[in-house]
Amino acid sequence: MGTTDRIAEPWGTRTPYGAGSPWPTRVDTYLAAGTSAEDVERWVQTASILHSNGDALDIAVRDGRMVGVRGRADDRVNRGRLDPKDAFGWQANASADRLTRPLVREGGRLVETDWDTAMNRVVGTTRSLLDTHGPSSIGFYTTGQLFAEEYYTLGVIAHGGIGTNHVDGNTRLCTATAAAALKESFGCDGQPGSYEDVDHADVIALFGHNMAETQVVLWERVLDRLAGPNPPQLVCVDPRATEVARAATVHLAPRPGTNLALMNGLLHEVVANDWVDRAYVDAHTVGYDALEKVLRDYPAEKVAQICDIPVEDLRAAARIVGRAEQLLCTVLQGFYQSHQATAAAVQVNNLVLLRGMLGRPGCGVLQMNGQPSAENTRECGADGDLAAFRNWANPDHIRDLARVWNVDPMHIPHYSPPTHAMQMIRYVEDGSIRMLWVTGTNPAVSLPELRRIRAVLGQDRLFLVVQDLFLTETAEFADVVLPAATWGEKTGTFTNADRTVHLSEKAVEPPGESRPDLDILIDFAHRLGLTDKDGGPLVTWHDAESAFEAWKECSRGRPCDYSGLTYAKLRGGSGIQWPCTDDAPTGTDRLYADGAFFAHPDYCEHYGRDLVTGAPMEPGEYKALNPSGKALLRGAEYVTPHEIPSEDFPLQLITGRTLYQFHTRTKTGRVPQLQAAAPDVWVEVSPQDAEMLGLAEGDLAEVRTPRGRVRAKVRVGGIRRGVVFLPFHYGYWDTEGGSGPRGADGGRAANELTLTDWDAASKQPIFKTAAASLRKVRAGDGSPASAPTTTASAPVTAGVAPTVGGASALVTERTGR
Repeated sequence: MGTTDRIAEPWGTRTPYGAGSPWPTRVDTYLAAGTSAEDVERWVQTASILHSNGDALDIAVRDGRMVGVRGRADDRVNRGRLDPKDAFGWQANASADRLTRPLVREGGRLVETDWDTAMNRVVGTTRSLLDTHGPSSIGFYTTGQLFAEEYYTLGVIAHGGIGTNHVDGNTRLCTATAAAALKESFGCDGQPGSYEDVDHADVIALFGHNMAETQVVLWERVLDRLAGPNPPQLVCVDPRATEVARAATVHLAPRPGTNLALMNGLLHEVVANDWVDRAYVDAHTVGYDALEKVLRDYPAEKVAQICDIPVEDLRAAARIVGRAEQLLCTVLQGFYQSHQATAAAVQVNNLVLLRGMLGRPGCGVLQMNGQPSAENTRECGADGDLAAFRNWANPDHIRDLARVWNVDPMHIPHYSPPTHAMQMIRYVEDGSIRMLWVTGTNPAVSLPELRRIRAVLGQDRLFLVVQDLFLTETAEFADVVLPAATWGEKTGTFTNADRTVHLSEKAVEPPGESRPDLDILIDFAHRLGLTDKDGGPLVTWHDAESAFEAWKECSRGRPCDYSGLTYAKLRGGSGIQWPCTDDAPTGTDRLYADGAFFAHPDYCEHYGRDLVTGAPMEPGEYKALNPSGKALLRGAEYVTPHEIPSEDFPLQLITGRTLYQFHTRTKTGRVPQLQAAAPDVWVEVSPQDAEMLGLAEGDLAEVRTPRGRVRAKVRVGGIRRGVVFLPFHYGYWDTEGGSGPRGADGGRAANELTLTDWDAASKQPIFKTAAASLRKVRAGDGSPASAPTTTASAPVTAGVAPTVGGASALVTERTGR
């Protein structure tokens, strides 16, 4: 047993292991100052809320308060380890500025009120709009951090009760392309692979996935494999020198916006060198000939020129993935938030299909998530999909969902594709959406082109409801603010990126009058008088477990089948992967092990889209293409991004995350250890560009795009030439370097600069191809940028003090049993 400063060493102590061996246990524990293990009265089961990995942990409780956390040794996801955000993030629950009473706008100001007043105002506006403007005047924009029970209830209320098509989540910003890519290749959402594939793979290829910062504990698993015998080779695609890139056998740093060209080049090499498993492709896929025809136009030399990478590196990466015996591929925001996002992510699926790398240990693809319960938004119908992966364009699926909910099928909106978040904002802008209910997210910082978003949210004709823990930048615009309980203060389940379902139990009471999101939604449904077709209550459940039982029945027989799960089964041990049924009572490690996919025309979730234009495929067209439900090989031609560098804006801006913060810092910015590690925005620039522009570490610089400007200190780091990076976390609620709660040109929010553009297929906003300029505002004062030194933002300049946490960041690590 020892202690580690988990700010200075975010990945903790190594526990090496070899291929095919189980990942050793290491239990991490962090307790509040002055608290010992003997002081803990209860340990309450939960899982992580500040990333998508799904780390299982227990909350330490004393005198009715949270006093620490420890990892769960038996869990399949983390074997006891904690991400630094897990270890320290719980402290935000007790922040002094938590919302504890509802707020309503009176005379232009938000003032405290009681729940009846607040809910009556929400319900009254809802009824009035339904009477005068109809269901399409109401929209719901939710998060990726609620529980499955809450998402399902929201989906029932919105789709089955109100009848609106305008339901989406901020998962549109981080995981919509994951869902779209899986639908395009396999006919349905659902991760084919498993985290346990890391234990077996001889090659791990990460495409736009900075795992070291976004899935810290999964990266620890990879690091432990690299430290053990028979380590895997790594291929990394990222324009920055991330920790993944530094560990990689081959690092490809393509020009932003060229990911599809890169993937076409890799697949060209795989086909040209006959690294294709033709027996697998012939037996289990359709579309090979059309794909091969597209790939002919992407020889390595041409692709290297488009992407501005060495052709030898491209060929070396192709050899590694082409000759792998057990290939695991992962994908995240570098692909999802970029130009031709779905098309590029689909080519990663094509790679594993061409190589026959599905359904066995060490072989698979993980189209990753960005949030802890992003998977649940997609499953439960709260992000632009229908519940349990039902196909909105299949009348039989609509009738089946209507049966489950006991409503008229025509009441469930399916006249057009569900409305995505970017389109919802346009509907608010043009006045057709008059009420928007925002839950657990902060679009006034996280959506692109913030000048426009502020104008949209600030319209007098919009009735804005915000349900959250704190008075966020978005809540400042609200007409009603509802104080919500959060993780540790309520009970429910949530599902991580590899389909592992965890139960999170209530450990402490929420502060003041704040309520669980589920209770707020059930109260709203009852006050609004939503009924089924027989006149009974539409929402028949009353607490988390009864809501879970209702969700189980909705999922029965569908790909995401929860019917074999119970709260009792999820208590005390490990999380369990769906599908979990009577036939698979312990869950399912990998999908498609038998070569059978969820892609049959009668069963699939989606019929697919043109990857370039986004045009939907007609049901008959899909049935003709794929009558027996095989996996689909889909190709696409590369086209240049909509906004390219120019004389005035010669650089390319990419935005992203840092290990120590989460989203818009609503919680992590209130945690001392995490906030001190990454307290303010910075702009990352290559040494070559810094020299050309006369910039040095710590100078104050201004980043401009056609939409605005941001000022930040310079970090000269390991990013490719011609590209600048801004972390997107920093908004206005602590205004140092910013410009007040309503914002103005020249603040520190990266999304002042990003463009209103989205992927044609997934509708995910594009945050990584904006044309930008950079100039020095003034020379530094001798202090460096506040960017962490321990991560992808590590400086190339000597003399920058390392990022440390000190005594308050010491986490106890116990290895073995």
